[in-house]
Amino acid sequence: MQRLILLLCLLVASVVCHANASSPFVERSVSLHGKTYRYQVFVPDGWTARQTWPVVLFLHGSGERGDDNQSQLSQGLPPWLKDHGKDFRAVVVIPQAPDDSAWNGETAQMALKALDDSITAYHGDRRRLYLTGLSMGGYGAWQIALDHPGMFAAAAIICGGIGHPDDGDPLHIEGIPAGVADPYAWVAAHIGKLPVWIFNGAIDDVVPPEESHRMHAALQARGDDVRYTEFPGVGHGSWPMAYATTELWPWMLSHRLGKVRADH
Repeated sequence: MQRLILLLCLLVASVVCHANASSPFVERSVSLHGKTYRYQVFVPDGWTARQTWPVVLFLHGSGERGDDNQSQLSQGLPPWLKDHGKDFRAVVVIPQAPDDSAWNGETAQMALKALDDSITAYHGDRRRLYLTGLSMGGYGAWQIALDHPGMFAAAAIICGGIGHPDDGDPLHIEGIPAGVADPYAWVAAHIGKLPVWIFNGAIDDVVPPEESHRMHAALQARGDDVRYTEFPGVGHGSWPMAYATTELWPWMLSHRLGKVRADH
């Protein structure tokens, strides 16, 4: 009887392991200021602890906020990974912003803690950290790049911008001093030598392409490594085309930091 029970337990364990192995996404959690935040991690096929891995931080848009730890998988990079991730050779950290939050303050701290937790858990290489986001997550990517210069080796920012609270823009970058004549040039000067590929739909009426035009021009004026792709006839939902851009991932993953700042 005991042998039968043992065999049944082994069978159940085998089924559970098989079910978990069928998805490349792993649920994890971190605690910050007494709160627990759940997030997802894409683990590449063939992952092994015998080597270090590039790590990508993905920030979703406003429509995927919540606490179900599932909605952030519905748009942008995660769906692309579901279809094309078999050959993707990087760990991807996918936090979820709470309702009514943006990627700044405690929410940004949570995202970076999830990133740090995943670097440790999945043997991430701190010289090969990458940043990407769409819409609200695009603003968040600019925000984190501004707040943590020298942390990421490259970034891909999709229909994101800088905005300004004086213009009534609900999405805007925090920390830009009042009275700055050109906030785009100011941000460009303060994110360090971060290679950036910017994407936008040409007829985006949520985040006007002018936001991307101005950041592209500001980075170009500094001689920084910046690319810009605009999709003709495409509105706000430009992320499927952006993440499917063939050259994006080889370009992004080709960058690495020469050294890592001590506070990272």
